[in-house]
Parts: sequence; C-alpha cells; structure tokens
Amino acid sequence: MRLAVAPGGGGLTTSQVADELSIPYTHTAKVVARLSELGMVEARRGRGGGLSITDAARRTSVGWLTRALEGDGEVVTCEGDTPCPLRNACRLRTALRRAQDAFYDSLDGITVAELTSPPTSQTLLTLSPTVVAGPVAT
Repeated sequence: MRLAVAPGGGGLTTSQVADELSIPYTHTAKVVARLSELGMVEARRGRGGGLSITDAARRTSVGWLTRALEGDGEVVTCEGDTPCPLRNACRLRTALRRAQDAFYDSLDGITVAELTSPPTSQTLLTLSPTVVAGPVAT
C-alpha cells in the first residue's frame, strides 16, 4: 500500500518501507521478494533504484493478492497426526469454509488502487518512523 502512493509510483527502499511501517526488515524483505515474484513490485538496484508498484498490482483484487500471499487453506485442520474425532460429522468446518469464502469474495471486489485512494493515500504519505513508532521518550 505504501508503494502505491509513493510519488512517481515508488523509489523507496525495502529498509525505508520497513522503517515507515515499523516492520522488521527481514519480514519486509521476504514480503517484497514474494510481491516481486507475483509481478506486483519491481525492485531496481543502484542509483535511481528502489521499489515500485506495477500497473498490474494496482489493478489486482485484494482477494486475489491475499490468497496468493496467505494461501487458501482451511481455517481449521481436521486431519493430521491426531485427526479430530468429529471430522466426519462436524458442521463447524463447513461453516468456517463458507465464512472464509465470503471473506475472500468481499475482498475480490476491491482493487489495490481503490484501497489506496483518499483518504488512505493521504495517511500513508504522512508515515515516518517517528509517527508510526510514537513520540520519542525524553
């Protein structure tokens, strides 16, 4: 989201994004790498480089992107080393699956561009390490 509102569509470094959002650098780097694999972010090295959001990313539905990043697995795991004894007669599993499908369906109707339009865009542009982290103790 931060890259979507960056002047010129990007130019921020992974470190800058991590600092502005108060997210550990290693986690941010993994997310950037995955977004790059998905064609959502371009990363350029050297002078004039940095991260930029692609046009495809702006048009991408938030539902598709969430599925791509988080997976579309079940909310609960009923199988495994010790399968749930209720797995063949449980209504919760089906209800949770319907709820998960409804969640993703609601996100399918929203694009990254829509998600980052005003007033969200103005707030994203005001982020800085001190704003996100709060006031510095004296």
